[in-house]
Amino acid sequence: MKKTKKQIVNIAKNIRLLILDVDGVMTDGRIILDNEGNEFKAFHVRDGHGIKMLLKAGLNVAIITGRYSKVVERRAHELGITEVYQRCHIKTVAYEHLLEKFGVRAEETAYIGDDIVDIPIFMRAGLPVAVSDSTEEAKDMAAMVTKNPGGKGAVREVTDFILKAKGLWDGLIAGYSEI
Repeated sequence: MKKTKKQIVNIAKNIRLLILDVDGVMTDGRIILDNEGNEFKAFHVRDGHGIKMLLKAGLNVAIITGRYSKVVERRAHELGITEVYQRCHIKTVAYEHLLEKFGVRAEETAYIGDDIVDIPIFMRAGLPVAVSDSTEEAKDMAAMVTKNPGGKGAVREVTDFILKAKGLWDGLIAGYSEI
């Protein structure tokens, strides 16, 4: 059942943990391989900054992805994300572990995904978010659909939304205005 913007804002006020899929969410979904077996992914710098702002505000951020990539480990480390679950073919196992580890309830979690493999977490998370170029099935199960596609500002759109809903935005922005 779709929620109104006011309902979504009320849910976002209570978010304590943001969980991200990688391919199609933190990236545009393309996987580039060279002849040497190297894998390349492109991450949007503003998405990364949004993640850093959430962490600075005291929220937790984690990654759950079905694939394994050293690039994901590196990007997570650069951003300060310590909880990274790769090769998760049953993502709900990692999700439940994160709830326990951080002592959060399902309604205090937001999850950004883009495909049918994300639907089981969409059904559990307080704020399930699909990026704009998600599958129709994922969009149908999401409470919120971003305006931006995966890898092109969708994560930042969600981090800003959560920070504003929690009333933390102005304080964070003021920190950038110091003389």
